[in-house]
Order: sequence, then structure tokens, then C-alpha cells
Amino acid sequence: MNEIPGGRPHAAVFRTVEDSGTVPEDAGAAATASGLRTALRLTRRRVVTAALALAGTSALAGGLAGCSVPAPRRGGPTADPAPGMPITSSRRAQLMQIMAHPDDDLYFMNPDCQRMVDAGVPLLCVYVTAGEHTGKNHIPGRTGETVADREDYSSARHQGLRQAYAEMIGLDKFTPWHKGVATLRGDRQAEINTLTHGNRRVELVFLNLPMHTPRRWMALPSLWEDRALGLRTVIATDSPVRRASDYDYDGLVDVLVGLMDRYRPTVIHTLDPDPDIQHSDEATRKKDSEQPGYSDHGDHTAVACFSWAAMVRWVAEATADGGSIPGFVTTSFRGYYNRHWPKNLPEPVLREKAAHLVPYGGDPSWQCGNAAGCGDYMVGGSRPLTNKKGWVRATHHRYPGPGPVVGSGPDGRLSVYGVLGLRAVRWRETDPGSGQWAEPDDLGGGPLAPGLGGTALLDGRQLLFGLRFAALGGHGGANKREVVVLEQRSPGGPFLAWSGLGNPERDDDRGRRIGVPVAVTAPDGRVHLFVRNADKGVSSRVREADGTWGPWRDLGGAEVQDGLSAAVDGRGRVHVFAAGRERVHHWAQSARGGQVAFQPGGAVLPAPGGPVDVAGTADGGLALYYRRPAAKELTAVRVDGAPLQAPAFDGYGTVNAAGTPKGPVLLGRDLRGRIQLYVGGRRAVRAQGVVALGPATPHLGPKGAMAVGIGADAYPWSWASHTDAA
Repeated sequence: MNEIPGGRPHAAVFRTVEDSGTVPEDAGAAATASGLRTALRLTRRRVVTAALALAGTSALAGGLAGCSVPAPRRGGPTADPAPGMPITSSRRAQLMQIMAHPDDDLYFMNPDCQRMVDAGVPLLCVYVTAGEHTGKNHIPGRTGETVADREDYSSARHQGLRQAYAEMIGLDKFTPWHKGVATLRGDRQAEINTLTHGNRRVELVFLNLPMHTPRRWMALPSLWEDRALGLRTVIATDSPVRRASDYDYDGLVDVLVGLMDRYRPTVIHTLDPDPDIQHSDEATRKKDSEQPGYSDHGDHTAVACFSWAAMVRWVAEATADGGSIPGFVTTSFRGYYNRHWPKNLPEPVLREKAAHLVPYGGDPSWQCGNAAGCGDYMVGGSRPLTNKKGWVRATHHRYPGPGPVVGSGPDGRLSVYGVLGLRAVRWRETDPGSGQWAEPDDLGGGPLAPGLGGTALLDGRQLLFGLRFAALGGHGGANKREVVVLEQRSPGGPFLAWSGLGNPERDDDRGRRIGVPVAVTAPDGRVHLFVRNADKGVSSRVREADGTWGPWRDLGGAEVQDGLSAAVDGRGRVHVFAAGRERVHHWAQSARGGQVAFQPGGAVLPAPGGPVDVAGTADGGLALYYRRPAAKELTAVRVDGAPLQAPAFDGYGTVNAAGTPKGPVLLGRDLRGRIQLYVGGRRAVRAQGVVALGPATPHLGPKGAMAVGIGADAYPWSWASHTDAA
């Protein structure tokens, strides 16, 4: 989370794979159907080589403002977007986090990381830079010039991380770690620190690339964009590493792929590859440590881009010559975005999060056993909570979604749709109501951002919407995002080929700022698709009842966060809601079948801390459920602003809702991060099963309400509070 500004980005071209086939009823079996696979491959190779450029290398053209994995600088496998591949599913959990600087995880990826560590999920943290900045470890309150020593400052920050994670797993902050040297791809070396306590295990890997070079102030953004640039690592004081390693663009991607292949993570945390456009005067931008034009530090964006490039290359390498897709899910976290939007962590969760930064910051008076320093001194003490930038006070996901898409087939079995290995997949119940899930069917379409939008047509067929990294091209290569759709051929059956729906933004740089697609089906059979656009407003595209799509349309309105919510009221009118800075904003049809438009004169709805959800009421109206900034209590309000009696549902994060004649079904997290479900006036907490990732989805079935989500083992779970089964 070092405070230095950075650069800007570029764009690309993508063509949807034209594929006359469909995903078979058993997509896993399709992987063994050699005739289909061969035919698809012959078509795909031409398209992928010419248009997708998904080999995992990437760079920005002319600066750093977004990522893309470019056409590879060397020969190698490319990601295959066609369906039907086998997927590796180990059912074990492993979390891998990739950060630019020591402390990015503590500021931006908690409390998500802590919840998994508390549940016994092994953690691997990879820090790309040495975090050495200017080499000055400033001591608060001390006068006089601080002596610059890059190697010492890097070592002190490493010590701070050891102190923070030792306390996180329940040990004294000065507990000794095992220090060793990891040999990585290309015979590069990195320091690795390991600590275990009971069922908790943390490993820290320090690649230690420099943040700056004599010629390039922002070294990592330059590595992302410059074909000729090479970087030599910093050797931190007292590190067991004895020789420096050299990195170029491909070398860094390769090292990250090698670590993924070695640890086989089921969850990968990255930073934000495509931060919001954020204009401010130059003095403010520098004070906020943001790159020109974008709401994040340049190193954060570059490392996020390298991380996505590595994930794409890992999948490509793993599936070459008929191999299996690695089964992992991804979450990307906003960085300095937290500075600009309402804070969403209530006091108990905030203090728990901030407490981990205190041992990281350390103190020069501590006897920690590290001669170079006992932490990043400007960060410790009360400073995490008094820092005016407020980074610690929020945790925002880059791709917020309502949870996995859940549907019910003609035979009564549930289907769960999500993104696994950067591809869409479907899990189906082994028997109706069993809560047991068969191995996932690969629906292809990758590389996709986390989370899918979904809606069912009036005839019961499922539509899935994804945000695809249509081109990931650095070094001046193509860099483009696209909204894509997958349509089911028959209810509960196979799917047609993926189709591209383009992007509401005509400029590819702006196009990378769009959000997660959200869709709803109106009673007239039309499907309304919505995405947050680069201006932080809402854009829409409509599918007519005959299956044809209209053009993208900018709905205007005020600036909002991502995480849109769409619903149809009792009169058949479509509504969209989104969280603004000071109130909830609303778009709606004035009459059934009309155009959705911004409602500037509507009721002033209370300020939200994050995404809102909407559910129908017994009288045909709509109610909104969310938490206000920094509040643990639930807010419930009608669209006209009339308050509703909100049940006791304290917690943090997104609240998902479903309407029933007997009142709302609510799903969210309590203050300890556990899934809680409110049904029929009673609240229950899920206390068993693998730790849940992200939001879960409420489902109303014949036996009552249940929650469905994805766990840290990259596999679905379901839970019904009336049976207390997990």
C-alpha cells in the first residue's frame, strides 16, 4: 500500500467463438467426445490465435490504468474458451494472495482473509515488490532526517508482516518463523517464511522486485508496459537469500504461474486490475498516492494485471494436451477506491481489522529480534484508525455480485452456476433436495471475471451473463472487456454457444471500468440487462421476447458503486437500484413495457454503505435491504421512502433478500463473518461446513428457504436453517 503515483492504459479486439455446437447434457462427458473436441479445436485455434490473445502475458500501452494479457511474446499455450473440459476438484482449501506491497493484504483483503485463516484454510501470501520505497522508515514524532536504507526498510516491513500474521493465528507477535529460500521458475530465488499453529498455517513469499529504478520511478508499471525492461531484486537485510534474481515481463508471469501450480490454490485474492476513472487536481492526486486519472496506486494495478495474466497462463498450461482445468475461484479487491466511497465496516469488524495493522507497524522500541527494524513505523499504533484516507475502514470487491446463480430443473434438482478456473461451470444436485453436488460441468467462455449474472426466461430456460477479459494485452497489446451471454437450449438442458453483447463504452480504456452484469426478466418476456459504466452510472441493453437484442443505452443518473440490484414489482414494472455516495439511486419503468429511466425526483432513500438488495412485498411493492455506512444494523425501507420494521440482523457486507407472502427471507454475514439466515421471523447462523466465500444466494424451494453458496474449497454448499444442515 505504498504511496506513490503511476501511469495509464490501452485496449483490444475480441470476437466471440462461433461454435455451431452446444454444451452437451453432461458437459464433463463432452470432454471425452473426441469428434466434437477435434472439430471445436480446429475452429477455435484460428479464432483464439487471431483474436483472443489469452496466453497470459500482458502490458499497458503508454502507462498503467488497466490490465490485459497481450499476445504472448513467446510461443506457448493459449486459453481455450470452448466448453466440455475436465476440471480438477480436490475438495481441499488453499488461499493464495498476491500483493504489490507488504500491507496491501491487511488494508484491502481483510476481513475476508482472516475469516478463512480462522477456519483453518492454509494461506500463502506473495509480495511482489520489496516495499522499499525511498528506504526511509520514518518514526512518528522523531525530528531530523531519517537515513535511507532500502534493504533495511524492506526487512522491517517483512518483520511487521511476521508480527501481524503470528497474532492472527493466535501466537505471540515475536514468535520465530522458519525462514528459507524458495527456488522458483527460471532458477530465481525468493525468501519464504513459514509459521504454523494448530490447524493454521501461513507462508509468506517475498519476490522483492524493486519499486523504483534509476530510470523508472514506477518500476512495476514500466515492467508491465515495456518489452525491454528488466528488474533485479532487492536483497533485504538478514534475508536467507544470497543472490539477486533478474525479472522481465514473462519471468514474473512465469514465477506466479509456478507458485500457483505448486500450491494449487482453490481461492486466489488479487488487487484491482481496472480501477475506476478518478479525476482530481495534481496536488490532491499526489496526496492520495493515486496514478494519473485512476483511483489506485500504480503498483496495485500492475500487480493485479500480472496476477490475472498468470491465472490465464496457468489455466492454459494446465489444459494443454487434454489436461484438466484447475478448480479455483478468484476475488479482486478495490484499493484506494476506499478513499472515495462510504465506509462499509461496522465498529467491531473495523477494530478487528485495524488491530492487525498495529503489530505490522510495530515500534522502534520493540525487541523483535530483527536488527533492521520491527515494522513499518508510520503505520502502527493508532494510525490505522486516524489516517484521513480511511483505507482500513472499508473492504470493497472489484466484482461484487449477489452470489451464485441458482436454478431448479424440471426434475426438481437444483443447478448452481459460478465461475471456476476463470470459466463458467454448472454444479447439479445428485438427487432432488439432497444438497449433494455432482462434479462441475464446464460451460467454457473464459477468461471470466468472478461472478455471473443470471435470469430465467418465461419458459424456464436459463440465461447467464459474464464479464469477459476479451483481450488481456500488455506491451501495447489489445486490452478489452466484453459482456457475454450463454443461453440454455431447453429448461434444465444443454446450452447454445456463447454470444458477445459488446460493451456500453466505445473506448476500450473506458470499457475496462464496467461492472458485473445484472439481468431481470419482465412479464412481457423481455430481458433487461444492466451494468455500471465508466462514468459510474448505469447502462442497459434489452433482449426482446423473440431473442433479438437492442443497442446499449446510457440511462444517465448519478454516480453509484457496482453491485446493482434489479427487480420487477407487482405491476410488472422493472426497477434498478444502486448505492450512491449519499443515497440509494433508482431507475424504473413508469409503466409496464416502457423504457427504464432514472428517477431523480423519487424519495430520498437513506445512505448505503454498499450494495442494496430488493425484494417484493405482499402488497406488490418493493422493499430495499442494506446497511448504512459503518453500521451493523439492517436498514429496511420501501421505494417511496417509508421505513419498514427491520429485524435484528446485525452484521456487515451485502444483505440478500427474497420476498414471500409471510415476509422477507434475508441472507448475510454476522459480525463474525458467519452466514446467517432470517426466515419466518427467526434468525439462524450457519455454524458448520466449509467457510463460505463472498455472498450466498437465498433460494425458495418446496421445503422452504435455504442458502446456497461457494466455499473455500471451490465447491457449492447449501444450508437450510429449519434442518440446521450444512
